[in-house]
Amino acid sequence: MSTAIDLTNEECDHMQPVDMDLTGNAFPVSTSSQQNEMPGGAEQQTMRVYLRVRPFSKEELYDNEDQDCVVIENSQTVTLNAPKGSATMKSSEKGIGMSLHKFSFSKIFGPERTQSELFEDTVKSQMSDFLDGKNALIFSYGVTNAGKTYTIQGTPKKPGILPRVLDATFHYIEGRQYEGMDLKPYLRNDAQYLDPDQVKQERSAKAAIFASVKEECDPLRASGGSESLSCSTSTLSSSSLSYDQTVLASNPTEADSSQFALWVAFFEIYNECVYDLLQPSLCSKSKKRAALRVCDDGAGNAYVKDLRWINIQTLGEASKLLQFGNKNRSAAATKMNQSSSRSHSIFTMKLLKIDGSTVKRISEFSLCDLAGSERCNKTKTFGERLKEAGNINNSLLILGKCITGLRNNQTDRMKSSYIPFRESKLTKLFQAVFCGKGKASMIVNINQCASTYDETLHVMKFSAVAKQVVQVIPDKPVESLAPCLVGRDGKPLVRNGVIDSQALESCLSEEELLDDEDEADMSLLPQNEIVTMIESLRAKLLTERRRNLVQEMEIRKEMGDAMLQQLMESEELRSRQIEELKESYQEKLENTFEMYKDAFKEHAYQSAMNNLEDDYVPLDEFIAEQEKVEALKRKVSELESLPSSIRGGACVAPTVDQSCQTQPSKATEAAADERCKRLYKEKCAMERMCEDKQQLILSLEKRLMELNETLQYVRDGFLEKSADLETLQRKAEDQTKSLEDVLLQNVDKDREISSLKAELAKLSQESPVQPKPKRGLLANLREAVTSPRKATTARTLRKTSRTATTTKKPSI
Repeated sequence: MSTAIDLTNEECDHMQPVDMDLTGNAFPVSTSSQQNEMPGGAEQQTMRVYLRVRPFSKEELYDNEDQDCVVIENSQTVTLNAPKGSATMKSSEKGIGMSLHKFSFSKIFGPERTQSELFEDTVKSQMSDFLDGKNALIFSYGVTNAGKTYTIQGTPKKPGILPRVLDATFHYIEGRQYEGMDLKPYLRNDAQYLDPDQVKQERSAKAAIFASVKEECDPLRASGGSESLSCSTSTLSSSSLSYDQTVLASNPTEADSSQFALWVAFFEIYNECVYDLLQPSLCSKSKKRAALRVCDDGAGNAYVKDLRWINIQTLGEASKLLQFGNKNRSAAATKMNQSSSRSHSIFTMKLLKIDGSTVKRISEFSLCDLAGSERCNKTKTFGERLKEAGNINNSLLILGKCITGLRNNQTDRMKSSYIPFRESKLTKLFQAVFCGKGKASMIVNINQCASTYDETLHVMKFSAVAKQVVQVIPDKPVESLAPCLVGRDGKPLVRNGVIDSQALESCLSEEELLDDEDEADMSLLPQNEIVTMIESLRAKLLTERRRNLVQEMEIRKEMGDAMLQQLMESEELRSRQIEELKESYQEKLENTFEMYKDAFKEHAYQSAMNNLEDDYVPLDEFIAEQEKVEALKRKVSELESLPSSIRGGACVAPTVDQSCQTQPSKATEAAADERCKRLYKEKCAMERMCEDKQQLILSLEKRLMELNETLQYVRDGFLEKSADLETLQRKAEDQTKSLEDVLLQNVDKDREISSLKAELAKLSQESPVQPKPKRGLLANLREAVTSPRKATTARTLRKTSRTATTTKKPSI
């Protein structure tokens, strides 16, 4: 199977990506164009995806890894050929899939391209946007041992993207750096004003980091290890970062008026926990590092709480911070990489543009070195390394789901799918950039080894999907992007150049507040005006009390009605449930009873049929047997009468010759004996048959008794269920009666409330206004609430007196 397939062009022919802005409008985009201007001034472009191919090492060439798996066609197209023995080749031989795949990128960098060329062609445009006040994100993606960390950080002699971005930033702000450290980034897009004590703390923390880096480098220099990566910060100078700075030239209009402050942070995501790499390491290895939380600032922007931000002034300070963070980063050796990154490291820079003491804007640039995806059977990981690999693959899987979800939502506006940004710390932090609050680009790193072809193909397919994601960056004016300046307590002081008076009043000291109270006007009014004012206030107080009391009564009545309505509804529901239960129980009992009846009938019929099968005798045989029995009975009766006749004959004719009659009499006696024996045997057989029939009758009677007992048990159960139903009905009737009593009580209460209202109105008209001592609002409300209760007691006393008089009259 040698057919080539272009995944990028094939998907583009079938679907046109679209992007949705914050208002929900969608704009179709042609995938052939990389950047367009939208009608509202917003910039629209597809995500830029670059490919970098790592050269072979000596060990890989020795192991015959060079099998022409990766072929660079031109500066934007690459072809992947499946080697023999790979899963892709085996599938293509079975007719599943292709053995050749073609992919297109924004630009492809072969093994011979340098770090400087990579920076010039990929990062320089985003660097210009960062210096102009926009946000940017660059992340490297690929399998393990593909050169991602080398691309981001590089070596002292061949610096990567991160040192070059830092150097370009310092070139831009050279001569216009803000020396003070009293303005610091706060949350995601705001700034915080620091007092002198907080500035001292920032300086001491920065000095402690630099001191620890110096202590580690001195012993290595003494032992001759000056060429190591960790301590060769002096080589990371502008001489090794030579490139064209014309694009990053300073704006002459900003050179005289504005200053810049650069703050950086360095953290990692290890096993789905965020750790600060600029925190000093713990003395004891048993203590665990403190994990940081990913929070939301209320505007949909995620940030890392309690993350340490360091203000840097030179490239050397930035190199020391980078060295300190790399020392704390999680790394381990696997079979495929001797120094494999076991976490996602993120280096973030925030550039504050300061005009006087006001922060005009904040731009952010994040460089993310993603940990490489790996297969455990190839890296031979187990234990803690296996857990790390699982978390790395899971976070990269969620990143792929988010990219795919963005592409699908832009392709089909009618079917908007859920994008799982919050399922991973990595995607949650960069959700704002993916949704249009900055430009994001991806550098895909691959190697050319035949043993990792299947993993490389998976990475290339992911990059093909990412290349179709459209980013819409709104072109907002700079004034609307002004950050919020907060005070020591985190409350905003200035927003868009307007001072918040309430926040300033909260920052005033107690002495200043006392001075304001002393300056108040303490002049007194005339006595008659004071009396008039008191009378009017008293009248207002009484009317307010009456209004509050009436309102309280109405609220109580509404609450009582609502509670009564709820009780009635619950009672109706309960009664319906009882009726339904009663019907269901009756139906179940009837079904059970019918089932038992059918079972008994079936059992009796089956038993009778079994017995009939065992003891069945045909009618003809039965009649023949009966005839035989009758014949035998007749023969028995004949034999019984025969000896008597023989004896009578002998007595009547005694004169006959004895010699002549001796032999015939013996013969007849022998025949009669044989006949009697045969008849006796038949009689015994008939008796045994009668006994068997009697036993069968007894067994049938016993079974009938058992069936009667079972029927009696079922009847008793039915009667018990009927008794339970009757008790439930009685309970329902009792609850109905209690509900009627509650209704009657409610009617009495309503009448009592109406009478209380009438008496209250009468008392308010009759009682003169009496001055009362000044009391608190709660005490007045309590007195107003308790006053109707006294009137109620008086009313009840009058009722009892009237009833007493009425009871006395009949006795008279």
